[in-house]
Amino acid sequence: MKRNGLAFQPVGLAMHCIGKYRVVNSVGLAADTLLQHWPTDDGEDFSEAVMACLDGLYDRIPPEDVRAAFIKAAHEANIIVVEVVRSAHPRN
Repeated sequence: MKRNGLAFQPVGLAMHCIGKYRVVNSVGLAADTLLQHWPTDDGEDFSEAVMACLDGLYDRIPPEDVRAAFIKAAHEANIIVVEVVRSAHPRN
């Protein structure tokens, strides 16, 4: 199991509970969020995201693929996804 290099660009989630937000930026945190904090354990995209996390933890797919599956599962669960896009040019 690979432990280094499992980080990905942060994904913000506005969960179903008012005032409950999470920022997920790694394969491990994505797995924890899906298995411990997700509003439902049903759905094709949910199952695919869990499997993607497992594959990511064992270095079978890159973290970016895990991130994409995680975002797809969030959309399926009607969780608001906030993606931070960094500007290529810093402000002066």
